[in-house]
Amino acid sequence: MYDPKGNGRDRAVDDVQFLEAEPPDHLKGVVHRFLELRTLSPLAEDYRFHALPDACTYIVFDQCDPNVTGVTRLRASSEELDLGRSFHFFNIRLLPGVWQASRAATSYGLVKEAYVGALPLVAVNKSLMGKEFAVKQTILCSFIEDLIENKLLVANRVTEKIFRHIDDIHSVADMAAISELSPRQLQRVLKKTTGFAPHDFFKVLRLQQSLNGEPSLAYADQSHFIHSFRRATGYTPGQYSKKFDV
Repeated sequence: MYDPKGNGRDRAVDDVQFLEAEPPDHLKGVVHRFLELRTLSPLAEDYRFHALPDACTYIVFDQCDPNVTGVTRLRASSEELDLGRSFHFFNIRLLPGVWQASRAATSYGLVKEAYVGALPLVAVNKSLMGKEFAVKQTILCSFIEDLIENKLLVANRVTEKIFRHIDDIHSVADMAAISELSPRQLQRVLKKTTGFAPHDFFKVLRLQQSLNGEPSLAYADQSHFIHSFRRATGYTPGQYSKKFDV
């Protein structure tokens, strides 16, 4: 099954807390994780956060400013973000392909500006502020249930099939066959629901398999793995493991 590792955290910084939790069973078809990243005290230097490509959509809540929130997604290459010296974020990581709202509602990279869209994200963000991690999960579960009821989040049957058989997928052709779609149909479905073309979606899946400790399942040989990993992240696997904790 697909278990994305969405981020790399700087190994050298101790005063940054990262918490994550699985959703309750009835939401596992659309939510992968709830995530919280915060400084425990102001840092001496700016903090570098490496956002890895994982094909997921995120709903981001900046707990330092209730007006800064939004929906964000990455492309097939990673992005290194400067979060500054003091920050507090709470995120929902949605599974690929489940976000049904307008693609215009998603942005690339970290949300930095006040949200002005139609979703009640600012109100939700305000309700999260000052709450414990477990209480925030309860609030967000209710929010997710509302999104599902309004058909803004829908389980994606095509990506579910792909993830169920991920260890058997070694090419885009395998992905189409497992999805029981023609290559053209797969192109249309993935582009519409995930924002990725099949080739880029496949690259993301291979990278994520390698982060789970199984590069041999995703790449033909070691040199191919190192080359592809460096193209996606900007680092060799060795450099990455020394600098970041995944």
